[in-house]
This record gives sequence, C-alpha cells and structure tokens, in this order.
Amino acid sequence: MKTVDGSMGEGGGQILRTALAISSLYGIPLRVVNIRVKRAKPGLRPQHLTAVRALAEITGARVKGATVGSTEIVFEPGKIRGGDYRFDIGTAGSISLLIQALLPVLVFADENVSLKVTGGTDVPLAPPIDYVRFVMRENLKLMGISFNLVVHRRGHYPRGGGIISLSISPTRKIRPTHAVFRGDIVEIRGISHAVRLPFHVASRQALSARKVLEENLPGIPVSIDLEHYHKEVDPHLGPGSGIVLWARCGKTVLGADSLGRRGKPAEKVGEEAAAILIEDLRSGMAFDRYMSDMMPLYAALADGVSEIGGAKLTSHAETVFRLLNLLVGDRGFSYELRREKDGYIARIEGVPPRTSS
Repeated sequence: MKTVDGSMGEGGGQILRTALAISSLYGIPLRVVNIRVKRAKPGLRPQHLTAVRALAEITGARVKGATVGSTEIVFEPGKIRGGDYRFDIGTAGSISLLIQALLPVLVFADENVSLKVTGGTDVPLAPPIDYVRFVMRENLKLMGISFNLVVHRRGHYPRGGGIISLSISPTRKIRPTHAVFRGDIVEIRGISHAVRLPFHVASRQALSARKVLEENLPGIPVSIDLEHYHKEVDPHLGPGSGIVLWARCGKTVLGADSLGRRGKPAEKVGEEAAAILIEDLRSGMAFDRYMSDMMPLYAALADGVSEIGGAKLTSHAETVFRLLNLLVGDRGFSYELRREKDGYIARIEGVPPRTSS
C-alpha cells in the first residue's frame, strides 16, 4: 500500500481525486492522509465524498474513512466495471471535477458506460460544463478518447440542481500525442448563458467578450451563441450566468471562462473570459491553463511517449506530475519538464494501466 500526503502542493481536493483515479487505474492500494488540512473546513466535504464513492462503486473498491470531515482514507480498488451509474453530489459541488476524476478510469472499463450526475454545472473554482463539452472533449480526441455529454439542466452555486448525462465506449488504449504548440488560430466560438435572469445579461456578456477579442485578435472570426430561457419555461433552480470561449487552432482547442455573480457587471464577465483566452493564446502553447493541468495524467496513461505544451505550469499541474512519479514511477513512468515563461513543455513516458489490452 502506498501513502499520499494530501497536503502536498496546493493541498486541495484535486490531489485526492487524482490520487484515487491513479489508484483505480493501476490497481494500487492507497492511503491518503492530511486531506485538505490547509482548508478552512479540513477533510472530506460532500463533493469529495461523491468522487470517493463513485470510484469505489465503479471499481468495487474497499474503502475506510469515507465520511464528511475525515482527513484520512484507505482505498483498495478492484476491477474497473462499466454499466449504468447515477451519482448525486447533493450540493452545488462541481460535476466537471467529478468527471475529471472518473473519465480517465472509465476509458479502461470492461464495457460501455453511462453516467447521470446531479450537482453544479457552473460553479466557482471549477471548469464549467461547457468547457468539458467544447474544449476538454475536443482535445482528448487527439488521444483516441471520445465521449458524449448532454446537459439537461444547469446548476449554479449555491442551489445546484444541474443534471448531465455522459456516455463513453472504452478504448482501453490511449494514444500518445505530440502537441507542443497550438498552430494558427482558425476561429473563436463561445456560448454565453443566463438562467432565471433577463436576456440582456447573456447578450452583454457576449458583446463585451467579442469587443475585447476583436480588438486584440483582428481578423479572427468570432461567433458567440446566446442561451436564455423565458421565465415561464426556465427549469433551473436558481439564477446564474456565465460565458465559455474556445479558440479552434491548427492542432488543438484552447478555452477560457468566467462566471457571473451578484454585483459583477455582465460586461466584466465577458471581458474576463476574453482576457484569459487571449493570454493563453499568446503563449503559443497547445493547451490552455486548465488543460495544462489535465493532460499530464492522460499522457501518463498513453502507450508511448507524449510531448505536450501548457500555457501555465500551475500548482495543480506540478502536483499531478509529483503524484504520478510517486505512484507509478517504479512502473516505468518518467517525465522531463522544461519551463517556458509561465508555461511548460513536457516529455512524458506513459505506462498503460493494468486493464489495457
């Protein structure tokens, strides 16, 4: 059994989710200690428990310590099983973060998988569900990973109530990728939404984003769709708004987002997302700051050597590299990491999981 210190790096819930995903993939019995001890409310919160219980159900794992407030758990995974699963986070906890924990594991399931998840689709400190749909999904196709995602209802903080369906046919083998630089920008797309709010909120977000993009990236086509619901037919539990932008480039897709909140002008929401996208595009790297966190794990699972370029070397990304080295470095995983301004270029020697064929 291996032990992971949950306080390493940024010390948040992502360490737990990533460590359990690696454990599930490689069949490594795991003890995670000091879970979120740096946080105001240490230990497992409901959204983290959902990931633990979901991975336990999918892998038939034996688990100890899976209770709210626990700062230590033991996780002993079994076989990765496909089928139909239903998970309710029970709060506005992020559905996207749950998908981050489950998706790499489901790629190696023994049969097709269908998920239905209830929780938050557009919440602070997590990728919005539109980012998963239009950025993450497109980039993972480079590695032979394909999944379908349908948003039935959005869920915003604090009420949640978002509902999504995800289906995936396991590939059981991930292709290595060589994507260091993004290539030329082809077009910029986006979706600006507002629920239980006036239509002009979605429109103003989009208009401000378009203005910033066209001023800074002249000649690049920009198209932003608006999503809004008439008051009488709006199925959402609470008000909320946001925008996700994505740039289709020669090799990859880069994205950015911003959420609305009480007292934050709609124009600020659009400007914020556009500024983040422009900053990451100017790095020239293949992946934006959010995919820069996610790609190292998938590259580690690939059957071969990958080369990737990230716009930001965040504490999340550094922690993922450290976790992979700790848990599967003795199985042949290795990496070379070179900083490039705020970002990085990495050469990663993958180690296919136990279930690959």
